[in-house]
Amino acid sequence: MLDIHSPLQAHIAQCVVKPGDAVTAGQLLMVLEAMKMEHEITAPMGGEIRTLHFSKGETVGENDVLMTMQPNASSVQPVLKQEPASTPRADLTRLQARLEHTLDANRPEVVAKRHALGLRTARENIADLCDANSFSEYGALAVAAQSQRRTADDLMRNTPADGMVTGIGSIAGQRCAILAYDATVLAGTQGMRNHQKTDRLLGLALEHQLPVVLFAEGGGGRPGDVDMPIVAGLHVTTFASFAKLNGQIPVIGITTGRCFAGNAALLGCCDVIIATRSSNIGMGGPAMVEGGGLGVFKPEAIGPSPVQHANGVIDILVEDEAHAVAAAKKYLAFFQGSAPAWHAPEAELLRNVVPENRLRVYDSLAAVHALADTDSVLQLRTGFGMGIHTALARIEGRAVGILANNPQHLGGAIDADAADKASRFMQLCNAHGLPLVSLVDTPGFMVGPDTEATAQVRHVSRMFIAAAHLRVPFLSVVLRKGYGLGAMAMTAGGFHAPLCTVAWPSAEFGAMGLEGAVRLGYKKELEALPEGTQRDALFAQLLAQHIENGSAIAMATTLEIDAVIDPAQTRTWLAQGLASERVKAFQGPAIDSW
Repeated sequence: MLDIHSPLQAHIAQCVVKPGDAVTAGQLLMVLEAMKMEHEITAPMGGEIRTLHFSKGETVGENDVLMTMQPNASSVQPVLKQEPASTPRADLTRLQARLEHTLDANRPEVVAKRHALGLRTARENIADLCDANSFSEYGALAVAAQSQRRTADDLMRNTPADGMVTGIGSIAGQRCAILAYDATVLAGTQGMRNHQKTDRLLGLALEHQLPVVLFAEGGGGRPGDVDMPIVAGLHVTTFASFAKLNGQIPVIGITTGRCFAGNAALLGCCDVIIATRSSNIGMGGPAMVEGGGLGVFKPEAIGPSPVQHANGVIDILVEDEAHAVAAAKKYLAFFQGSAPAWHAPEAELLRNVVPENRLRVYDSLAAVHALADTDSVLQLRTGFGMGIHTALARIEGRAVGILANNPQHLGGAIDADAADKASRFMQLCNAHGLPLVSLVDTPGFMVGPDTEATAQVRHVSRMFIAAAHLRVPFLSVVLRKGYGLGAMAMTAGGFHAPLCTVAWPSAEFGAMGLEGAVRLGYKKELEALPEGTQRDALFAQLLAQHIENGSAIAMATTLEIDAVIDPAQTRTWLAQGLASERVKAFQGPAIDSW
């Protein structure tokens, strides 16, 4: 005989067999109910039921004998296998049907309209950004909070994901939080539910230190969400949550088409803004401008990319969304560790970057590209602050930030825009732990009445403050002019502030420009001579003397700089310096939105 025991304390909800019944292995014998759950008791093998010890409605304890059976002589305990269902489950079928409405393949008309504009859908951009099959979507079943004015079917078909695709995916193997406003759904506006989705992802990103990529195209706040009992909706936490990411994790913003109001506010909080040439970015779209009594404008007239690139809003300007995604991947890679393999240009190229004629302009980007690993340079804010180039790059595989004065603009003098650009770049690299390399060739801060009208004093001083809070190594190379306060600002506040300050043989130094120093310092002597050959000869003699006294070798002799090096040795100096670097704990300040 074989006793069949109860696996738990339960109530007998159903008794399927009676004494004398023949049963087969796996056949249902009894149903127990406990904690609102049903537990099936099945025959462990074939045989005959001999005795039932309990009946329907009774309560049994754990391990009580429910019934006794006589196994068949040839019966053995079966090996139970999970067989696939012969027909699809109703719950799974319903889910699949519901999810289909979120897919691009089931929205051919809106996708075709998007493609006709030369644009991609939110999901196409995410698929291009993420590693294959790595994206897990959060909140896909959300719809707009408009059930009081629209049918459930309408909302399901026309407001999938409430116009916001959110989730976590891998980019070059690193898990990242991705948020993409869907411009094909209610113009990519910010609804109450997509605010909730955004907040959920932002919380996860902060907690788990996931880089964030935001596709920000859209029209800002949405007034039509009537399901929520609100008046103005100004209590939403999305903007504060997004801003809290600043300095904690890399935050990348991408936009094309129209990006206005709330969408633009989030974009402006990003570390870097990547925008296509067809983009328009503004804190208010045409309706808001007109509503404020400021005139009637077409969307294309508000914040077009040429304006936003020149004024510094756009960090990286690209042709289209494909190039935007590629730029985002390249940018993010600088915060994903060292490159295992790299190739460098010939070091001897650096010897010819600076002309022998000390007054001849040159392109300092040539030095940047010759120092960096091949194809590793990514310039930021190329349309703004032209006096200083800022770029992310790699040196022997190691990610760094590079600052370089631009002699082709104001002779390399640092104006307010260049100072703002350099200061924020230092903050960016500092927050995310990238060492800084500064290539110096500046006559100093820009001066003059017109310059001071730009609040030059406040702007250029930001460079000193940003440098004083650096936790990352700073390495300086003086290519040619190292004059005055501007040169000090380019060397983290002073020539002994960096991990190393070296100079090329072409470098020259002074408390101010050497020509100006001669004219001011020897004004009486020069004016004592008549204008013409004699005065010019004395000026040339005095200038030559100042050039010699301010030479790189003279500076190294007095230990004001660390070394004078062959330009071809620059990469070696920097690589060795980076090998001995130490990044301290980040204590702020955060990255200025400007």
